[in-house]
Amino acid sequence: MNIELYKNLENSFGVTSLEVKNRNQSYIRVKKEMAVPLITHLKLVESYKHLSFFTIIDQIEKGEFELLYMLHSYSRNHDLGIIVSIERHETDMESIHHLWPAAETYQRELREMFGVEFPDSPGLYENFCLEGWEGIPPMRREFDTKRYSEDTFYKRPGRETNDPAKYMKEKIYPSEAETW
Repeated sequence: MNIELYKNLENSFGVTSLEVKNRNQSYIRVKKEMAVPLITHLKLVESYKHLSFFTIIDQIEKGEFELLYMLHSYSRNHDLGIIVSIERHETDMESIHHLWPAAETYQRELREMFGVEFPDSPGLYENFCLEGWEGIPPMRREFDTKRYSEDTFYKRPGRETNDPAKYMKEKIYPSEAETW
């Protein structure tokens, strides 16, 4: 990302902390309320026409989620990551489905897996992959996968847990076990 574009985005949208990974990939941060206006500007004015992906990083220690919108400009041959922090207990975020219809799918997934809401996004409450799921969204870091498995699934023969190092020595490399 060139410095002139960054300065323009900084002045117009309050963009902060430019991080240049290489000449073809950069990341910027923006406040929640300016995210969709910025993303709209990037698509319509600055030629970032492609939504490569949209995901979340769970920053449980900070009490927030970081939304990551990865945009691509074919004319600039550049990927630009837009990072937006939202509080974990106030998870409403404006939808971008009006810019890219494919965003509906990402937003359905993020609502189901992390509990982030995108009001007015079509089909948001249709099941994505967790039909009938109740309780805490399973991709949040406080979700206890082991406890869920123990509470949900019965013990079956052959499902014993082994220490991986010991198992490898005994079962996979028995002739070398004594040298370890």
